[in-house]
Amino acid sequence: MGGEVLTRANRLVVGPRVPALRHRRHVILAIAGGIFLVAFNVAVYLAPIDYGAFTSFAYVGAFVVTFLANALIAIPIPYIPIVAHIGATAGMPWLVVVLGALASVLGESVAFLAGRAEEGLVSEHPIYKRVHRVAERPLLAGAMLFLFAVPPNPIFDVAGLAAGAVGVRYRVFFVAVFAARLIRLGVIVWLGTMLGLVSAQP
Repeated sequence: MGGEVLTRANRLVVGPRVPALRHRRHVILAIAGGIFLVAFNVAVYLAPIDYGAFTSFAYVGAFVVTFLANALIAIPIPYIPIVAHIGATAGMPWLVVVLGALASVLGESVAFLAGRAEEGLVSEHPIYKRVHRVAERPLLAGAMLFLFAVPPNPIFDVAGLAAGAVGVRYRVFFVAVFAARLIRLGVIVWLGTMLGLVSAQP
C-alpha cells in the first residue's frame, strides 16, 4: 500500500517535469541550430574567398563552390558560371555534374538539419500537424521537393528548413534534391559546353 502511494506521488512529481525538460531541450537545440547557421554564413561572408579561382581546381573546385553556394542563406555565390566553365573545360563533364549535385544536396542539408532542430518547437502547432501528414508520405514529399529543387530557386533554403522542421525523412530529402540537382547541374554543364564550343569556333 505504501509502495503504491509513493509510486503515485512520484508520477505526480515527475510527470509534469518530463514535458518541461523536453521542451527546454528542444529550445536549446533550436537556438544552437540557429546560432550555427548564422555563424557559418557570417564566417563565409567575411572570409576573403576568390570564387573565380575555383575554376583552377576543376572537379574539387566545382564541388566546393557548389557546396558553399547551397549551404549559405541569403549570401549569393556565383557558382553557376563557375560550374559551367569547369564543365566546359573538364575531361569528364558528367563527373562535374555528379559532384556538383552531391555538393548541392549536402549544402542544402545544412538548412534541413537546422530545421530539424526546431521540429520539437513546432510539433504541437495545428499547421505542423497538417503539413506533417504530407511529410509522412515519402512519394508526395519527395515529388514536391524535387519540383522546388530543379530550377534555380532562391526560396529553396526556406523549403529545406521547412522540410526538416515538419519531419520529412532525410533520405527522402536527399534522394529528391540529389535527383533534382543532377538535372540542374546537367543543364548548366551542357550550356557551358555548348557556349564554350561556340566561342571556340573561328
